[in-house]
Amino acid sequence: MKHAMVWASALIMFTVVGLAGYWIVTSLRKDAGAPVTIAPEMVAEYVHAVIEANRTVYATGVVEKMQERGIVQAAEHWKQENALPLPAQFLIETGRLVAEKGSGLKYKLVSLWPIYVWNAPATDFERTGLEAVIKNPNVPYTGFVRHGHERYFQAIYADVAVTPACVTCHNNHANSPKRDFKLNDVMGGIVITIPVSPQ
Repeated sequence: MKHAMVWASALIMFTVVGLAGYWIVTSLRKDAGAPVTIAPEMVAEYVHAVIEANRTVYATGVVEKMQERGIVQAAEHWKQENALPLPAQFLIETGRLVAEKGSGLKYKLVSLWPIYVWNAPATDFERTGLEAVIKNPNVPYTGFVRHGHERYFQAIYADVAVTPACVTCHNNHANSPKRDFKLNDVMGGIVITIPVSPQ
């Protein structure tokens, strides 16, 4: 009877020690280089936070201040006029540079009232997303889409007029189909596209 109790106790102890060891080794492996996965919704949130911060600082801290002081103007044809890019052009240009890196990550501006046709929604998903963020600007419109054989996560965030320059440009532009924007109105959306593994 004593031998049975000793063997049972030893078996329980070895099992507990073995399980604890397995858990520790597994935890160390995870911490030592196993890939960490992040939900695409969180990746989109991170990317959007950086885009929004950069654009707001550029629009209010650079363009608005430089124009108020008469140092340099922001202009649509900024390359030819030796001017600053408009805030929307700043975002479009940085999005182009990111796409050129070849990571598959992309972002762009789209609008239901685009000044130029290439900024119109390119898909039904983009159109539906724009309609959704116009109604509820605080909630991004998200989902998975396919382009050919590739699968992507897309998030559309409201693009809000953060400075009077944004409003003035859109309301006065000859190509603008909408001319009654006000400060803090939703003017369109920022579409963030993240490549994901095919399923």
